[in-house]
Amino acid sequence: MAANKTSRSKYKRVLLKLSGEVLRNKKTGASIDPAAIAQLARRIKGLLAMKAQIAIVIGGGNIIRGATEGSGIDRLTGDHMGMLGTAINALAIKSALKQVGVEAHVQCAVKIDRLAEPVIIEKADAHLNGGRVVIFAGGTGNPFFTTDTAAALRASELDADVILKATKVDGVYSADPMKNKNAKLYKKISYAEALKKRLAIMDASAFAMCMDNGIPIIVFNFFKPGSIKKVLAGQACGTLVS
Repeated sequence: MAANKTSRSKYKRVLLKLSGEVLRNKKTGASIDPAAIAQLARRIKGLLAMKAQIAIVIGGGNIIRGATEGSGIDRLTGDHMGMLGTAINALAIKSALKQVGVEAHVQCAVKIDRLAEPVIIEKADAHLNGGRVVIFAGGTGNPFFTTDTAAALRASELDADVILKATKVDGVYSADPMKNKNAKLYKKISYAEALKKRLAIMDASAFAMCMDNGIPIIVFNFFKPGSIKKVLAGQACGTLVS
């Protein structure tokens, strides 16, 4: 049965890992595209209608990826700049959700208390149980850790049923499908096999945390219409790592 407005989510509590790139306008290069963020808000509202609790960890790559070679910015400063980029994105998503009638709260691992709540898991848990969306910004609050690690950490703290990792490809492949047309798409793969094959799913620390805490990861194509609803409805879509 196709996912629709009456479909109920297979998962009660979901951690959605989004790259900042989902907010970018690919034609103009604008960091935050009003149409893209409005569409994202509508999609998240649709997930709530499926009776799923939604927490989001957002990246900041559309604004800044941190220090790069030749930038003149050291890694520590670059990572701090990246944390601020995620906060900008989180506030933008919160505003877009408000426009579609969804209450959302930003919790930031970096202290910006005039703009966002600090990360308090008990409070985040209460928000989720109350049908509110929680958007986590600031990564883990520490440099040298990616937002993938932040997603694994928040999912573990919240006892999430699954991490949905949004990408621009259909799932996990044996090789880069953009470069190798013969790359094989895995429908399901174990943590152990993914580690053995060194598949690029998440960074090592994030992946290890998911494995240790038994949190499944579903990697799917965020840009394919209806994909995220199919994932929540339990339909075959993307790659399940468990």
